Amino acid sequence: MSQQTLEQPAARLRLICLALPEAQEVAMKRGPTYRIGDKIFAMDRQADGRVSVWCKAPAGSQAVLVGADPGRFFAPPYFGPKGWVGMRLDGGPDWDEVLALVRRSYRLVAPRRLAGLIA
Repeated sequence: MSQQTLEQPAARLRLICLALPEAQEVAMKRGPTYRIGDKIFAMDRQADGRVSVWCKAPAGSQAVLVGADPGRFFAPPYFGPKGWVGMRLDGGPDWDEVLALVRRSYRLVAPRRLAGLIA
């Protein structure tokens, strides 16, 4: 992985998402989505002009994350009421935390045979 890739949040997010089994990138009008089949597990989005990732989250997780750090986490428009959580990627995110968030979302939507492959 090049230093330039590591410095670009969208490029680094793409590498994280596409490293998951059978994950695919699907271009949408507002930015790329990352999917297993037809199910989205992550979206690369701009929120308030800031680069962010939106992920599916287990029940109650959104409130815990947003409550703990509202400067970094937020309820994304349209998807927030469904429990999805947004994480801002500008300002030097904790990439281990991004990886954990994306993997958890992946496990929530992936078939069992694939979800079981992710630690």
